[in-house]
Amino acid sequence: MKIVISDCYYDSFDQEKAIFASLGSDFYKYDCKTEEEVIAVASDCDALVCQFAPITAKVIDSLKKCKMIVRYAIGYDNIDWKYAESKGIYVCNCPDYCIDEVSNHAIALMLDCTRKITYLAGQIKQGNTGYGVIKPVRRTQGKTLGLVGFGRIARMVAKKMSNFGMTIISYDPYMDKDVFEQMGVRSVSFDELLKESDFISVHCYLNEETRHLFNDQAFEKMKDTCVFVNTARGGVVDEKALVRALENKHIGMAGIDVTESEPVKKDNPLLRFDNVVVTSHMAWYSVESEKELQLKVSQEVERVMKGEKPLHPVNKPF
Repeated sequence: MKIVISDCYYDSFDQEKAIFASLGSDFYKYDCKTEEEVIAVASDCDALVCQFAPITAKVIDSLKKCKMIVRYAIGYDNIDWKYAESKGIYVCNCPDYCIDEVSNHAIALMLDCTRKITYLAGQIKQGNTGYGVIKPVRRTQGKTLGLVGFGRIARMVAKKMSNFGMTIISYDPYMDKDVFEQMGVRSVSFDELLKESDFISVHCYLNEETRHLFNDQAFEKMKDTCVFVNTARGGVVDEKALVRALENKHIGMAGIDVTESEPVKKDNPLLRFDNVVVTSHMAWYSVESEKELQLKVSQEVERVMKGEKPLHPVNKPF
């Protein structure tokens, strides 16, 4: 058997080596960035592991005997999973890692924006030490937090923020109503969430339905004091519309961990705003979560290579 890792940026692959060696599989790691590069190294693989490389229909057509494609991530928007399904290839993700890390990062961005910590720290370095430089600052207690998507991470955010004295609402048309009730969260429409929320935190997948879900019309419906946080996928937000919303003061502040083009570029217009905090798609990271991700992906490969069903398929090829 041949296992190919098309691309990733981890320092150690000891876990992968140990698990793949136990299968008697050859293991190859590359740094592919294009379709052609993936095709050149993976056409004869039995399992393909990827991170950011485009796994398109063209790539999938080149896979002669591949049984599965698995991504080092929760999202899988760089893989044409429907086409893979039609070709009898499993596509898998890792939906149950970094839940604590991303929920903490989303909350940290909310609190940073609310208390204007990053901005204030910069002002102090310039000698501006009076609290007047951050006026106005509003309390979180009594405000409404809107969660877009109500999966594992959003539910963890709701659990952690429940002690902040906030009303928590969520928009997720695919989630069972009982889940909202169990968490003490009110299920609302997207429009209701936009209009009622003082804080909005995005936790949905990027797909055909959610791409540019946050556009000009969405931002115009928000409160002009709203704190907007995105730790999901950059493509869920029309970034040009977000810039316009900030310029026109349709929202108060933004905390952004993911951008439409990554890594975030120095000339990204979001970086020029004092009321925006930008981090570079790092919400998932901790020493522990990185190891957990690599282990779980390797174990998913192991299952399929042994003829078992994967634990987290996102399609149904059989």
